[in-house]
Amino acid sequence: MNHLGTVKIDTDRLILRKFNMEDSSAMFSNWANDENVTKFLTWKPVKSIDIAKDILTQWVDSYSDPKFYQWAIVLKENQLEPIGTINVVHMNEEINMVHVGYCIGKKWWHMGITTEAFNGIIPFLIEEVGVKRIESRHDPRNENSGKVMIKCGLKFEGTLRNADINNQGICDACIYSLLKDEYYTKK
Repeated sequence: MNHLGTVKIDTDRLILRKFNMEDSSAMFSNWANDENVTKFLTWKPVKSIDIAKDILTQWVDSYSDPKFYQWAIVLKENQLEPIGTINVVHMNEEINMVHVGYCIGKKWWHMGITTEAFNGIIPFLIEEVGVKRIESRHDPRNENSGKVMIKCGLKFEGTLRNADINNQGICDACIYSLLKDEYYTKK
């Protein structure tokens, strides 16, 4: 893969950009401290702005690594405040695969924003980075996350039983993927 790091991506309504230290308050208040947002995620709600700052420090420091992909999701209408994040949570260079994860503040659920963000990074990952497989997964109790994957052209591959763990405990994992060839056929 031709790693390029977290580059700025514009979509119709969104700017996907690197986080900066000034984003800690928005990160904390818009999604990271909300138990509803983190219910099916693998990390616990953030308990303070200081913890949010610690996380952002790690992310900002990691932007020097071209293999690090962590975008802030920002609405163009306000252009300042992140409302969520989308990132590559895992990659396998041997098969040119990336695993994408995302979360967004509850206030912005059911508006197509997460779908737009995911659709925004797919061309970049396939056309510029050289990814051959994009995958993502969700707890089957979090059906809306699966709907995002389907709207982005990922295909359901199956459910792995007791194959993951999140804030609800050990859980099944519904796996979806989009292959490079499928992307170009659809395009």
